[in-house]
Amino acid sequence: MRKTVARFFTVADYEEEEIWLREQHKSGWKVMKVIPPCFYVFESCEPSDTVYRLDFKNARATEDYVQMARDFGWEHVADCLGWLFFRKPADGAAAEGEDELFSDNASRAEMAGKVVRTRLVPVMVIFLCCVIPNLLNAVRGSLGAMSGFFAAFFGVMFVAYVYLIVHCGLKLKRIREKNRG
Repeated sequence: MRKTVARFFTVADYEEEEIWLREQHKSGWKVMKVIPPCFYVFESCEPSDTVYRLDFKNARATEDYVQMARDFGWEHVADCLGWLFFRKPADGAAAEGEDELFSDNASRAEMAGKVVRTRLVPVMVIFLCCVIPNLLNAVRGSLGAMSGFFAAFFGVMFVAYVYLIVHCGLKLKRIREKNRG
């Protein structure tokens, strides 16, 4: 049996996403596929404690990388928008550190930095180059008869972008700092 669940996580919420996927598996649902932007395809399974880890490569998984993870007991589950999904039975990760995909904190910090560079910076550029100028034009009335609609639309976009930039920026900064020191 299969089910599809819609659940939104920002690029900075990957640790919460790992926990959520683990809880789903404990409830008898293992993820099989992730469809952008926020759909998870699950298949029923025997409930078990299974650790999920995400890695960000901004590309699909290479066979060498998947084989390296496999050598350490990880099963490659899915790729989605640069994120790689892996899982491993919790009892197979009983020793300290074996439930982690990364071997050290520096690698975790580098991954968070890569997310900032490849996902958060482009969002900030779109915000500065598209959302703010269009909002200002709509408020000034220079977008014509539909200025009120555009002002409301770009006002909502402004709030959404500010929230995402602040939320993701602060969270990724905390993750990087936690793993640096």
